[in-house]
Formats: sequence, structure tokens, C-alpha cells
Amino acid sequence: MAVLPSCLVFCVCILGLNCVEAAAGVLSSLDSSFCHGGLEVIYPELDIDRCLIVPAEQRAKVSTVWNAPQIYFSAAHKKKTYVLVMVDPDAPIRAQPTSAYWRHWLVVDIQGGALKKGQLTGTTVTDYRPPTPPRRSGFHRYQFMLFQQPPDAAVSLSQEETSARGKWDLQAFISRAGLGQPVAALQFLTQNYKD
Repeated sequence: MAVLPSCLVFCVCILGLNCVEAAAGVLSSLDSSFCHGGLEVIYPELDIDRCLIVPAEQRAKVSTVWNAPQIYFSAAHKKKTYVLVMVDPDAPIRAQPTSAYWRHWLVVDIQGGALKKGQLTGTTVTDYRPPTPPRRSGFHRYQFMLFQQPPDAAVSLSQEETSARGKWDLQAFISRAGLGQPVAALQFLTQNYKD
């Protein structure tokens, strides 16, 4: 019988429906493939420029201490505007995401020139809420998607969408706003810092 390495991949399987790989910085290939386009999310002590699992010693800070991160996109076009979406597709638990998508942040009319410099100059439609996965719910993905906003488009939420953050129909929003595919996307995984 082979000896397993100390960085054994720990798999959380809930009801056998879904499996999330989590080890020291190791993501599943599915979770790793989400990131593209060069988006950068910068918290005070955590610079995220690729898909990753938030280190255990930083989980409390990302959930309770740090405010909205700085967003940097070097490929932004100066004369274009963008839409930034941050969601949790795993609310309340990845195997049964009955409240997905949970909208954590929505900013529209972001100026490309400012975004190129790491400044989020735009209109906040949904205020930033930090990642706060429930206790014993395993790892949650927190996804940031950046879309190029169509010229002269007024992007907003419907009255129904403004009434709750959970159970947000992200695809309907994307379609209604004419956003198409994200020009860049990034995600990190974290779990409740008390787990």
C-alpha cells in the first residue's frame, strides 16, 4: 500500500452530489478553469490574480475585517465602461445551492481608464458584502466577473432583484443587460473561518 503524501487532497463530499477539492492551495480543475482574462482582486494582505483557496490564517480577515477589495484590470480599454459582479454560487451549501446566486457586489459604469489603474470609478448598485459562508457549509466559491458594458446602456437591477441578494438569476441579468461573456473572471474559495 502506497504511503500518502502529507498534502493529501481533502475532499468534502456532501450526500455524494458534489465534491470540492481542498488542500494546501490545490483547486479542482473545474474550479481552476473559471479564471481568465487577467483580473486582479486586491485585499490588504491578499493579492488574488489567479483562482485560489484563501489561506486559513486569512479567512477571518476576508470575512470580518477587510472592506471591498481593489479591482485591477490592466487590459481595460480607457474609453469603455465595465460591469463588475461578485457572487457566491454555493449559497447556502455547494451541494444544494438553493440561494444561488448570492449577490455580494454589483458595480456598473466603471470607467476603463480608472480600472486600468486599479480604481473602481463607477456606480455601486449593490454594496459590497464580504464572504461569510455559514458554519459547516464547506468551501464556497466567490466569483468576480467583469463585463464590458454596452455603449449607452443603463444597467440596473429590476425592482424584484433589489428586494433580495439571494436567489439572483445572474444569467437573466446578463441577458437583459446585453453583457455577453465576461472579459475577465476570477474566483477564490473560502470556508467559515471558525471551521
